Amino acid sequence: MLVKSFTPHVNSSDWVHAANLLYSSKRLSVGWQHEYVGHNYNAEVGYVPRKGYIKMNPYFSYLFFPRKGAILSHGIGFNSTYYFDEHWKNIDYRTILPYTIAFRNGASFVGLLQKDYVYLTGPFDPTNSGKDTLARGTEHRANTIGFDYFSSPKKKFTFSFNTRVGGYYADGDRLSIGGDATYRFQPYAVISLALTYTDLRMPAPWNRTELWIVSPRIDITFTNNFYFTTFFQFNNQTKNININTRLQWRYRPASDIFLVFTDNYYPDPFGVKNRALVLKATYWWNK
Repeated sequence: MLVKSFTPHVNSSDWVHAANLLYSSKRLSVGWQHEYVGHNYNAEVGYVPRKGYIKMNPYFSYLFFPRKGAILSHGIGFNSTYYFDEHWKNIDYRTILPYTIAFRNGASFVGLLQKDYVYLTGPFDPTNSGKDTLARGTEHRANTIGFDYFSSPKKKFTFSFNTRVGGYYADGDRLSIGGDATYRFQPYAVISLALTYTDLRMPAPWNRTELWIVSPRIDITFTNNFYFTTFFQFNNQTKNININTRLQWRYRPASDIFLVFTDNYYPDPFGVKNRALVLKATYWWNK
């Protein structure tokens, strides 16, 4: 892909180029993806997440297939993403070495080693707490070990669990634990709970920062075309409690009426931030 923008008085560094190559077989997958976005590129009919960078992303995986036993397949992988500025200075990279195990019952496990590097091109608050920012031009490296487990999706009760242990900005340490659990009362309801806990330990002025996100959810199907969903989230980083409730009536194919009520609260001291009641209708013109 090659794209050029046309802007008055600009005639350089206004290109975008990207390519994606992939070879895949039963056992082996090998790929290469790269991007270039010039600092003068003008995305008038869209957006780009950043400008003035070159990205390179090589990756591969190889699988083994045991003839019998509980394991369906297992194998090693490699995935590395590098970002450079337009002068080929490395500004960040992430390299991941995963080992994946897929079980015959549908469950899966991934263990990984991860290496990160970041060169800050602007001030950055590593805890989003307003305490202080890391200076532009500083370099930060971290090594991380982690794993993910996903239970079999065939059962009524499913769950997943993940953890990461390793370094963080400014030679800090990070522990992250997350997971979710879901139970299906077929065919009428689904209840789920997701939880993420992150413990950041850094030098002053940040010191220790503990972050929690708790998100229960209920989905109810009254009929084939009438649904109810309610979602609750507590986030101590943004100091917010959110309750979102939605009724959906599908009165014809691809045509719906939604009634949504949203409530946001301060957790401490407890009080209302804002409330909203929204009515939305969609209609599919199909001739």
